[in-house]
Amino acid sequence: MGVGNSSLRHRHKKSAPLRVGLISLGCPKNVVDAERMLGRFFEGGYELTSDPDDADLLVVNTCGFKADAEAESREAILEMAAIKQRHPGKRLVVTGCLAQRYGERLREEIPAIDVLAGTTGQDQLLTLLKSPTPAMPVADFVTASEHGPRLLTTQPHTAYLKIAEGCSNPCTFCIIPKLRGPFRSRPLEEIVAEAKALAAGGVRELIVVSQDTTLYGRDLQPRLDLVDLLKALETVQGVRWIRLLYLYPTLITNALLDCMAGSDKILSYFDLPLQHAHDGVLRRMKRVERETDLVDLVARIRARMPDAVLRSVFIVGFPGESEEEFICLRDFIVATRFDHVGIFTYSDEPEAEAFHLSDKISDELAQARRAELMALQQSISREKLAALVGKVMPVLVDGLSENHDQAVVGRTYGQAPDVDGVTFLQGRHALKPGAIFPVEITGSSEYDLRGRVKKNIMQDSFSKK
Repeated sequence: MGVGNSSLRHRHKKSAPLRVGLISLGCPKNVVDAERMLGRFFEGGYELTSDPDDADLLVVNTCGFKADAEAESREAILEMAAIKQRHPGKRLVVTGCLAQRYGERLREEIPAIDVLAGTTGQDQLLTLLKSPTPAMPVADFVTASEHGPRLLTTQPHTAYLKIAEGCSNPCTFCIIPKLRGPFRSRPLEEIVAEAKALAAGGVRELIVVSQDTTLYGRDLQPRLDLVDLLKALETVQGVRWIRLLYLYPTLITNALLDCMAGSDKILSYFDLPLQHAHDGVLRRMKRVERETDLVDLVARIRARMPDAVLRSVFIVGFPGESEEEFICLRDFIVATRFDHVGIFTYSDEPEAEAFHLSDKISDELAQARRAELMALQQSISREKLAALVGKVMPVLVDGLSENHDQAVVGRTYGQAPDVDGVTFLQGRHALKPGAIFPVEITGSSEYDLRGRVKKNIMQDSFSKK
């Protein structure tokens, strides 16, 4: 269970407060939503706990845009429902995409749920919990208030900064617009104010997220763009790294590339959700780009930033994906040699437009294609990481690893938290989490690096690269 900032959890109260435990599933945007909920609960007098048996209020912030995410969310709800049954008096709240997707039907299927709030109703939870017959605010897509406290569930030196809500892209495989509404940018001043507050709290790495980050500002009056926002974020004192996620390829302009290349804070890290490379599949997906556009984009990025790290995700098994179309994708991955690649099998969601396409691909064939591409990417990743051995790179220290005998771990600019590998730091140095040190890379594996801190170089003299 996410518990937020533990330093806030044990503040003395005059009377015994109610305790809340929260599970958050899914993407970084959901993480931000959960952190805001925790902040509102704490402001409302709740204490936070990581033990669901100890909680008076159980909250599950769900993901539900495809089958495996829905299954994970339902399992978490049922686990909390079982705890509620063992401890009468507890209340169960379900928020997020699954609640938005199914609404009251979800409560009919799982009667233990006391309160449902969708993707935009979280700021009404405290009011709903006081009502004997709580309503279910899942109908309208209004941008929730971004003001008030936010309790980080990430490392205290790293935070996600959500700059917009919703999505307006017509991708036929995706139901996110139905779950989160159309794309809505946050005001620039509001985002910068939040970034300053996060930096004042010790955040050194801002990870900019939305459903379509490159679209930022184009719906605002006056009209802005992502470059405007980035230039404003660069002025925030205390922030050392700015990492961008979810950069749709259409709006990666030369101006944006120039801004990133010339910045001391914006990392040369590109998270590009390309989905496929064959024109026919892209057309059926209702994606705007074509293979030549994608090849040109990769070339433009690497021409301006030879050290750029590229990540993407692709879908195999999309309806009608022929052997020729799959081979095109495979050849594209070989040619572009992305640093990080995620491969997903197509999920046939009834609310998505692609559900009505014919010529569905069997799960067995889709899984086989996924396995082939994952093995291919593993070899590419191994080669690319091996080429870094002997180089000195800045590494942001995260702290002790829970899974590798308490080894100290950190991340280079090419390693985003949770989705990429890590860098294991050799030696017994007193490395403070959140500090950035120059590290000589001494070894590598398929996904991770090993390195030795260069003690003779001052950390403050070391830039992002």
